[in-house]
Amino acid sequence: MAVESLPEPWSSVSDRLRRRGLRWTPQRRTVIEVLAGADGHVTGAELVERCRGRDASTIPSTVYRTLDVLEELGLVRHGHDANGREEFHVLPAAEHGHLHCRQCGATWEIGDERATAVAAALRGADGFEVDIGHVTLVGRCADCVARTVATS
Repeated sequence: MAVESLPEPWSSVSDRLRRRGLRWTPQRRTVIEVLAGADGHVTGAELVERCRGRDASTIPSTVYRTLDVLEELGLVRHGHDANGREEFHVLPAAEHGHLHCRQCGATWEIGDERATAVAAALRGADGFEVDIGHVTLVGRCADCVARTVATS
């Protein structure tokens, strides 16, 4: 699929990159096409492999440099999972953090309203401005807590 036939904001990425003095290469086109088909979160390594599946000449440095520019453009946002692994959220609609259950391994998003409340609580307590997109709170989910209580 040609990038120009993708929906906005992906179809205008080539022009936006050129305005920044960056070349529009086949490898960058591949990154954009893969991201346009991605949903939610993807790690850099996953993205490199998906791109190589389309174009074997894709190199990691091109993928990561492109991700850096796309983050500046607001098309991706990087964060970290509970293990510290960097991942990218594609087309983030709002700031959000994550919850991770250390017992069952489930991870889910803290929605905008709750993320804002967490950030406000930290700001109110000590004036700290948290980057909620980099926050992953680790604990135990309600189901794991209930299972522990039931077996006690």
